[in-house]
Amino acid sequence: MKPRLYTKYVEEVVPALKAKRGYTNPHQVPRIEKIVLNMGVRSDSEKGSVEEAARELGMITGRKAIITKAKKSVANFKLREGQSVGCKVTLRREVMYEFLDRLVTAALPRIRDFRGVSPRKFDGRGTYSIGLPDQTIFPEIELDKIKRQQGMDVTIVTTANTDEEARDLLSLMGMPFSK
Repeated sequence: MKPRLYTKYVEEVVPALKAKRGYTNPHQVPRIEKIVLNMGVRSDSEKGSVEEAARELGMITGRKAIITKAKKSVANFKLREGQSVGCKVTLRREVMYEFLDRLVTAALPRIRDFRGVSPRKFDGRGTYSIGLPDQTIFPEIELDKIKRQQGMDVTIVTTANTDEEARDLLSLMGMPFSK
């Protein structure tokens, strides 16, 4: 069974974008390529904090997180080459649509004083990035079992050529942009 957001994309978003933008070919319509979740963790603060963050990111996404390592040493940050600095997960296809649906409908409204996400977080080529304050906004995380709050970055990569096309795509998919 296809995810709910994917069927919405096929049945509602594609015809709306074709009418609004004047696309003649269905392959011209922008689509979401992947979603990347990233957690940066200070590994020197607590032992096992990177593994704990990877476990929590795995609970949120349903996929195993990859632990990222430092590429070079930076003395000012007390960082050594090969030291664990965070974790990330890349979501594609059905899992990507299911996560985006949960993010828009369940997680974002749980942020305190939420008035929508900023429409100015596009990079100029159709990629949208948002920083989430902590992982407790996701219903999969049990508040009793977390040791410390950890923020994360969510990057939504689209095939849109411009920010306006990507903004139209994401707003029709249900992303709550602020005015």
